[in-house]
Amino acid sequence: MGFDRAAIRGGMMLRGLYNWVMRLSASRHAAFALFAIAFAESSFFPVPPDVMLAPMVLARPERTWRYAAICTAGSIIGGILGYAIGHELHPVGHFLLAITGNAGAEPFIRRQVDHFGVLFILALGLVPIPYKLITITTGMFNFPLWQLIAASCVTRSVRFFGVSALVRRFGPTLLPIIERRLLLASSLVVVAAVAVLAAVHLMSHS
Repeated sequence: MGFDRAAIRGGMMLRGLYNWVMRLSASRHAAFALFAIAFAESSFFPVPPDVMLAPMVLARPERTWRYAAICTAGSIIGGILGYAIGHELHPVGHFLLAITGNAGAEPFIRRQVDHFGVLFILALGLVPIPYKLITITTGMFNFPLWQLIAASCVTRSVRFFGVSALVRRFGPTLLPIIERRLLLASSLVVVAAVAVLAAVHLMSHS
């Protein structure tokens, strides 16, 4: 019962943060807030910037690529902070991973990076896995920072420009799906990650 109550509180907190981000997307400071959310999500914030990016693109489609660029820049720069936390402040890094449900992730990430190299970072940057999982853990085991930045430039650009293009193309039909499927999307993260890793593994051995 205690676990159930904790799960309910966690779900309510996530929904509350999601609603707050959605309100920010309609404010006159939305562009700055989008950068801040993308920055924070790469190091400590639990809500992905996609949920703010989508309604902003819907409201101002002529600014689609500007918003995608802002989101990408925030995520990349925030990733450098996440790396610094993992590299210089191990206890803080472990704490942030624990409170966002990723405790003990460092050994797994390190094994995959050792095996797949930068391809692993490129793959996980595309799927709905918290990017802080990559940025903090690579800092913990001294992965070359320049490689993380280069991979982030590629994978986060593909992610956010792709989301923006889809929202612009299909319009408001996507927004209700994002809102109704927030919790379902989190349960599909593992499936998406396994599929991406399998594809990367086949490519590296072809």
